[in-house]
Amino acid sequence: MLSIISQGLLWAILGLGIFMTFRILNFPDMTIEGSFPLGGAVAVTLITKGVSPLVATGIAILAGCLAGLVSGLLYTKGKIPTLLSGILVTSSCHSIILMVMGRANLGLLNFPVIQDSLPFSARTNELVLGVLVLILVIGFQITFLDTRLGQAYIATGDNRDMAKSFGIDTDKMELMGLVLSNGIVALAGALIAQQEGSADVSRGIGIIVIGLASLIIGEVMFNNLTLLERLITIAVGAIAYQFLFWTVIRLGFNTSYMRIYSALILGICLVIPELKAKFFKGVRITK
Repeated sequence: MLSIISQGLLWAILGLGIFMTFRILNFPDMTIEGSFPLGGAVAVTLITKGVSPLVATGIAILAGCLAGLVSGLLYTKGKIPTLLSGILVTSSCHSIILMVMGRANLGLLNFPVIQDSLPFSARTNELVLGVLVLILVIGFQITFLDTRLGQAYIATGDNRDMAKSFGIDTDKMELMGLVLSNGIVALAGALIAQQEGSADVSRGIGIIVIGLASLIIGEVMFNNLTLLERLITIAVGAIAYQFLFWTVIRLGFNTSYMRIYSALILGICLVIPELKAKFFKGVRITK
């Protein structure tokens, strides 16, 4: 139980990163499938070279921001469609990860990881780390989105043309969003790689489905929420997804097919709001 919750908290960070583009800017950013394993690869490689896990994680965040920056420049300056620019960067990240690690995967056996700096037991350290990082990321997002710059960013996602008419540089807002989003995603990649004890070049394949599942499950479970509550529900959704993952294993399903299970879970969650709208259409609750 403790392990499932601690894993869910770290995966929630991925969902928070996706939220910055998928929900606020209203477009799916495929760059995360490159920045997620890139964050893990950079952190693990630096740790094996004797760098402090905390410093290695910080550099991993910068690597993710750089991936988002390249994708954003391709989109805003090169006028390449969002999906295509994300795919191009993700494809490039595959080779960059191989250059960084020098191999397809790299382990952390007998090397310190960031949760080792906490004074509790191994499982408790993972849980405390997840809670602390989640609080920091949500706090950062709430603080940022409450500023004038953050409001301009939100306005860009709400209505790009109207935001531009008010003098907002929408290209810069979208570029900033991609940088911040992929930085958070890389943080998730770095932390999860340290928790799992290894980094792998193929770790990012299908990762967007897991992130979206965490985000959508939380939204399906709760309605009419404030921004803070919406961010918290992402953590709830991530933990719920981990429980579903655990249930699939306990029922004896082949774990090699987890991606199709994830896609099915996400598909069902996406359909539920539409089904609810049709089922309850015209229904009035009388006292």
